[in-house]
Amino acid sequence: MSNSSRKFEILNVRIDATDILSVCASLEHWIRTSAKVYVCIAPVSTLVECQGNKKYLDIVNNAAAVTPDGMPLVWVGKWKGFKNIRRTYGPDLMIAVCAEGQDKGYKHYFYGATPETCRLLEVNLKKRFPRMSIAGKFSPPFRDLSEEEDNQIVESINRANPDILWVGLGSPKQDYWMYYHRDRLNVPVMVGVGAAFDFLAGTKPQAPRWMQRSGLEWLFRFCCEPKRLWRRYLIGNSKFIFYLLKDCFRKNKERQ
Repeated sequence: MSNSSRKFEILNVRIDATDILSVCASLEHWIRTSAKVYVCIAPVSTLVECQGNKKYLDIVNNAAAVTPDGMPLVWVGKWKGFKNIRRTYGPDLMIAVCAEGQDKGYKHYFYGATPETCRLLEVNLKKRFPRMSIAGKFSPPFRDLSEEEDNQIVESINRANPDILWVGLGSPKQDYWMYYHRDRLNVPVMVGVGAAFDFLAGTKPQAPRWMQRSGLEWLFRFCCEPKRLWRRYLIGNSKFIFYLLKDCFRKNKERQ
């Protein structure tokens, strides 16, 4: 990455000090060079999940880029001296890449969400970007796939020959999926964007911009889906603060 070659660590996770324009430039480079990489768009929950899970930590740190989706990651980056770091919000990144890709001929493939969400996603994006090229889309069932089914999906994606594979399975599932399918898919770039499919399809509401900027998007999403998200936000956010404080105390002790 041009700007995001600068990395910093939070709880042993290497985060790119980047912004959306820099990520777009990196995606263009990886597409042009047929790089076969994956990108993790990391909220706070990703870092919490990495604690005590060595396999997942390795998967995230092996990504070509780990971008700051959560505002707390941006704040820590600024505190560490990366003043130009900006949040790389999944829906905003998708919009930026789709806009840029119209003239560059990018072919997009969408993997994840429900069939109706994928249908509305395609409709909305084509309305907004009439010249964008959508190579295909697939909504996997909410169960483990058989080996045969998984092979068929891989073959279907490879036949479609996309430049960018957007994966909307939610983390950590999408990160595991990208890691384990990276070598089998002839796709230059895979990007895990979580709930971006739902937001851009209009099947779930997005938080107001002021809440996004102030780090309160988690509260908006929790209020919209408390049964599904209470554990991630109420317990996960508390764990994140605990892990940060613990890490700070440990480092201060080592300096003494």
